[in-house]
Amino acid sequence: MSNRLQPLQHFCENNYEWLCQWWRHRLGHGDEASDFAHDTFLRVLRNPEEVRALRQPRAYLTTVARGLLNDHWRRRSLERAWLETLAAMPPELEASPDMLMGVKQALQQLDRMLGNLAPQAREVFVLSQLEGLSYVEIAARTGLSDRTVKRYMAQGFEICLTMLEA
Repeated sequence: MSNRLQPLQHFCENNYEWLCQWWRHRLGHGDEASDFAHDTFLRVLRNPEEVRALRQPRAYLTTVARGLLNDHWRRRSLERAWLETLAAMPPELEASPDMLMGVKQALQQLDRMLGNLAPQAREVFVLSQLEGLSYVEIAARTGLSDRTVKRYMAQGFEICLTMLEA
């Protein structure tokens, strides 16, 4: 192994078990913890120069992992909404496998696009569109002003319009 990669290997080896434990605690089970730890390290290793300069590696890993955790819960929320919608469809409107695949792909694309929003804007959009909360309810839950909620919703809708145009 080259000398250039040794600090990265050392970083991963020294923090792997700790990061798996962090994920187990957040997920409530250990089944996926090692996969999420792997994904966290992959995201960190996109910027190897940052790793070499870290003074608090676990704080940095926590920040990266929280971003992945937010993505995970957002995807779960989208999946839950999709499954609830399918379950609520009358039997005579049962979707074809091709239609289901198309809907799933559209949701995945929407998820990627929502990933471009700031975390708080993404939360506001998901609370409105997936949980059905009004702007007033979102403001009360998040502690944001009505004006900020409206601005974040506009950002979310702009992303949706971009997706529709593509």
